[in-house]
Amino acid sequence: MGMMKKTKTIDWLIDSTRELAEHSEFASLETRVILCHVLDKSREWLATHPDYELNDLQLQSANQLLERIKNGEPLPYLVGKQSFYGLDFCVTPDVLIPRPETELLIEECITWLEEHPSKRKLVDVGTGSGVIALTLADRFEDLQVTAIDISEKALEVAKKNAALLKVETQIEFKQNDLLQNCPGRFDVIAANLPYIPTEKLKTLLVTRFEPLLALDGGADGLDLVKRLLQQSREHLNSSGMIILEIEEGQAESVLEVVETLLPGVEKSILYDLANHPRILKIIV
Repeated sequence: MGMMKKTKTIDWLIDSTRELAEHSEFASLETRVILCHVLDKSREWLATHPDYELNDLQLQSANQLLERIKNGEPLPYLVGKQSFYGLDFCVTPDVLIPRPETELLIEECITWLEEHPSKRKLVDVGTGSGVIALTLADRFEDLQVTAIDISEKALEVAKKNAALLKVETQIEFKQNDLLQNCPGRFDVIAANLPYIPTEKLKTLLVTRFEPLLALDGGADGLDLVKRLLQQSREHLNSSGMIILEIEEGQAESVLEVVETLLPGVEKSILYDLANHPRILKIIV
């Protein structure tokens, strides 16, 4: 009996990318990420070792991950991490996968914090994996951050990320329902809350694998946003900023909500790279 032909990394990548292309527009990136994860190597290493032969266990692991991706499972959950704003974050199915749109919120916060060097108290409401809280703490070492989530499991993920990024001394983690009974005031209230209308969720694939708690925004998608804006009156320092991510269809309705709950404040909607309304910014 002859030896079985070994599979080289380059051959696996070519075949798998072709196979995955029917399911994903990022097939060639995703197959490389799978292989780096299975081999515990960098993408640079992968590029320079096209003839490395996979052993049976590595091949089996890579093929299993490929099948799961074809079934729609998000790659970050399979490899346990996702990069965001140049940093790597651990993610599990208890938290939403960080999205590039949220980087716009980060950029706005950075600009504002640089312009207001005395304003150094920020709360991230619905922190999830901690991307907003921790990215900003990493950027400003004098920033004091309170990271709130209603989910204990999400906070565990965020704490792990804080330790990995070595910013845990700047963060206070709190399991809480938004800012309810939360003492203290903040210069910045930042949040990427669940904002998808309940009915719309039923049509979205994202609910197959990502936590519903982090997606469902109630009938009009604005339930939590309304509650947070109401609470913010008691929790925002004067000359502070509220900054929230919204769904693209909510620009008009969210501005009406602000006018009702916080009449007279300076408010604007910022657009993402795809030119969709994405961020609500309020200056008080």
